[in-house]
Order: sequence, then C-alpha cells, then structure tokens
Amino acid sequence: MLRLVSLQILATLVAGVIAGLLGGWAAMFSAVLGGMCCVVPNGIMAFRLFASSQKMGGPNPATFFIWEFVKIALTLALLYATARLYHGLNWLALLGGFIVALKSYIILLFGHKQ
Repeated sequence: MLRLVSLQILATLVAGVIAGLLGGWAAMFSAVLGGMCCVVPNGIMAFRLFASSQKMGGPNPATFFIWEFVKIALTLALLYATARLYHGLNWLALLGGFIVALKSYIILLFGHKQ
C-alpha cells in the first residue's frame, strides 16, 4: 500500500512538472492539487487499513467498506474545496493530475515480476 501511495505522489509531481511546462505556474499547481485530491484520501485509507490489520484477531472486512466510503467522500470534499478556494484553477490540469494519480497503479502492474 505504501508503494502505491508513494508512486501516486511521484506521478503527481511528474504531472505537475509537465503541466507547468505546458501551461505555467497555475497549471502546475492545479495538476498537483488534483493529484493530491487522490493521494491524500488513499494515504489515509492505506494507513487505516494497515492499522486495522495489525489488531488482534486480524482485519474486519467491514473496515474496508467503511474506509472506502470515507475515501470517496474525502476525495469529493477535496475536489470541491480546491475548486472553491483556488481562484487560478486550470480545470484541464486539475483533472489531468487527478487521473494520472488515480491510474498510476498501472505502472506497478507492468513493473511486477512473476
């Protein structure tokens, strides 16, 4: 789980640099904020699932579903807050950064050795 969140952070930074080169500072910040709207909830969920797996008796399956709901709600709240608070928002860069972070796990699939 930590590898996935670390990869999402790295992919977000790369997307931010590319957006910055193509669209300037506002696009760079928008892409990074979009990626962070995905990374932060995933990081919190990964931490909570790891913590629940360390409990005596093992993890509770309901924990996964509860934290998945919390992750989705937090993602939506962060996207809403970003749209309301960042006035120089570049929507294309924000969505690009979000999608890059969201789909960065594909890199792990190709890098996985049998």
